[in-house]
Amino acid sequence: MFNTVSDLDSGQRVLVRVDINAPVENGRAQDNRRFERHASSIRTLLEDGHAVAVMAHQGRPGRDTFISLESHADILGEHLGQDVGFVSDTFGEDALEAIEALETGEVLLLENVRMCEDELPEKEPEEHAQSEFVQTLAPKFDAYVNDAYSAAHRAHASLVGFPLVMDAYAGPVMDAEYTANSAIQDREFDGPVTMVLGGTKAEDLIPVIERVDDTVDRFCLGGIVGELFLRAAGHDVGYDVEGTEFFDHQWDDHADTIESILETYGDRLTLASDLAYEGDDGERAETAVEGLEKDTSSLDIGSESAEAYADLVRESDAVFVKGALGVFEDERFATGTVTVLEAIAETDCFSVVGGGDTSRAIGMYGLDEADFGHVSIAGGAYVRALTGEPLIGIEVLERAAAA
Repeated sequence: MFNTVSDLDSGQRVLVRVDINAPVENGRAQDNRRFERHASSIRTLLEDGHAVAVMAHQGRPGRDTFISLESHADILGEHLGQDVGFVSDTFGEDALEAIEALETGEVLLLENVRMCEDELPEKEPEEHAQSEFVQTLAPKFDAYVNDAYSAAHRAHASLVGFPLVMDAYAGPVMDAEYTANSAIQDREFDGPVTMVLGGTKAEDLIPVIERVDDTVDRFCLGGIVGELFLRAAGHDVGYDVEGTEFFDHQWDDHADTIESILETYGDRLTLASDLAYEGDDGERAETAVEGLEKDTSSLDIGSESAEAYADLVRESDAVFVKGALGVFEDERFATGTVTVLEAIAETDCFSVVGGGDTSRAIGMYGLDEADFGHVSIAGGAYVRALTGEPLIGIEVLERAAAA
């Protein structure tokens, strides 16, 4: 097991990796749940008398979301209730000077780590540990804290290099996410276990059904993955209509697997019996799947399906959610996602709601996060945890603890 910040002696200068990757509008980051979570972790470190330098990423080179972290510092400061310094450098002279000047109780945010040439290549931890980036920054700190669970599946320098050359600890977000998201592999449940799968990245979720076969009793499908399985079942959905590009490439790549899963696990898959779309009057309209001829995009599961899924949730001892069942950002098409979330909230079951977008619906529609077992801010790492795949970011922390 890894060490946590409760094992860290107080009064140190710590380098903390977080994941505050955020939506971007007009070149500035927008607040989201990740800032709140990581601010809580940083506050814990400050209360223990540490000086904190923060590393984070935003977007990828070549994309509109690849921006400086300057606006992130403002948002993080608002959550912390104190100024967060920012330096537009990561391990050059300006960064090193700012780190040297960092005092107890202060927080400094370094520039977007993905602007460093050493950061992005997927390499073995040992190779990253010898990079100029890691070798330059590591000696300036007493300890390294990785709080970025949602990026723990990435073999990037800031995530896997530092634990091999310095004392390393898991932050509060990392610890809580790992414990909750691994529950499907580590816990036994007395009653039915239900998994709700949706969202747009069907190719990420299709393997989950096979890999949690021994743990999950039934699956409720919506979103893109739901339509693809409906297509495999012979319904006239699950393909792109004009102006969309969600379905066809995923079907071409995974049709054989989808059809095989449907044949093998069909009695445990609950597919939507009705779908919702935007009617000619701009309002929500619904149609039965049986006999449907698709000519417009489906934007949610229908009300009948939503209630059927909610009934299964209420009978469950554990529920795991990954992905929204519709375009919940539009209130007209939030019925599926919100109905299921409300059922989870009112049911005495162990629950994990995963994926940054899906978890956002909890706040948007006035649900209380305390009514859920765990609300995860992770996407790819959450999927890997569900399937029992190793997370390289966790593995290097465990290696550091064992050294």
